[in-house]
Amino acid sequence: MYLAAAGVGTLGIVDFDVVDESNLQRQIIHGQSDIGRPKAESARDSVREINPLVNVVVHETRLDNDNVLSIFEQYDLILDGTDNFATRYMVNDACVLLGKPYVWGSIYRFDGQVSVFWDEHGPNYRDLYPDPPPPGMVPSCAEGGVLGVLCASIGSVMVNEAIKLITGIGDTLLGRLLVFDALEMSWHEIKIRKDPNTAKITELIDYEAFCGVVSDAAVAAARGRRSPRPN
Repeated sequence: MYLAAAGVGTLGIVDFDVVDESNLQRQIIHGQSDIGRPKAESARDSVREINPLVNVVVHETRLDNDNVLSIFEQYDLILDGTDNFATRYMVNDACVLLGKPYVWGSIYRFDGQVSVFWDEHGPNYRDLYPDPPPPGMVPSCAEGGVLGVLCASIGSVMVNEAIKLITGIGDTLLGRLLVFDALEMSWHEIKIRKDPNTAKITELIDYEAFCGVVSDAAVAAARGRRSPRPN
């Protein structure tokens, strides 16, 4: 919403999900009347209410290895607010391969993190997190919960960084990680440098396997199996 209010001419929205009532406490771009609607369409309509001059491009699809490069190459800057590690690594690697800068934000319960990654000019996500955490160590927002207003705090910083990158003003968070503690109301800055030991990114990989994610198909198949009868 703030990107639209700032007058960013073209916004691409990638989301395959539909609005659920549980989203509304933190995803304020949607309202009660949007429940059950595709999130990308609901977000598009909200953006148009704020600034009808913005060209909103809707990508109502799951971002994956087959489409991430073709979608990202249409834009100058990527903002990553995804909620799983497999997609985060894929977004990073796609931006590296395309030479794109991107603003990254992450939230969990009462904490948030924000940074800018641009491999040609500084660190990328793998320099900060070379390896994903073990599967199940970090619960999703639905499992662990999140303070709704934390999304506004982190999101506004992400938009601030996007505006600076678009206009070429100020000092961005490239090479710096901001860590926000909403309970203490404190911000901490951590310097990030390129790690010479980070493997060069030359192609997209199987990110679910890399992160140890069990696929939806595998989960469904496991649920459909019957336990063997005892002899």
